[in-house]
Amino acid sequence: MTSMLEVSFNSPQCGWMSIGFADGVNEFRTTTAHAPYHGALPELMRILTKLADRTSAEDEFLLKWNRDPEEFDFRFVRDGDGLTIEIYRYPTDERNGNERKSVFFHSGTIDSVCIAFGETFDQLYADRDTDEFEFNWREPFPVAEYEIFRTAVPRQ
Repeated sequence: MTSMLEVSFNSPQCGWMSIGFADGVNEFRTTTAHAPYHGALPELMRILTKLADRTSAEDEFLLKWNRDPEEFDFRFVRDGDGLTIEIYRYPTDERNGNERKSVFFHSGTIDSVCIAFGETFDQLYADRDTDEFEFNWREPFPVAEYEIFRTAVPRQ
């Protein structure tokens, strides 16, 4: 039996965003930076959109994100209707595989994972003007990617 995933992305501040993942068994919280991996948030939305498309041939994706100097790999692997998320932490930007440490693991259904991300994306979208998203994240909110994601992913 899998636990329900909870995803939180807090409003960005000064180019940083607090993010968190929890499923009742595993928990991971950190801050991420908008650079040097510009476009990590829209890329995350594109990855989840592709994973939600059962006809897509791609089943595995790797998203790079950083905390400066720490860096993270978010690995997504689809297997049928299942989806596994693995998050690995590197202590520096050298991304030495020998120093990589697993910091989060979750296995659930594609729909449950995408719904969890969708809830936090919805909140970021709703608050984007109030929170001055573009000014605080140093990148515009990825509206086009969000709209495509919302079309492809079910709501709870």
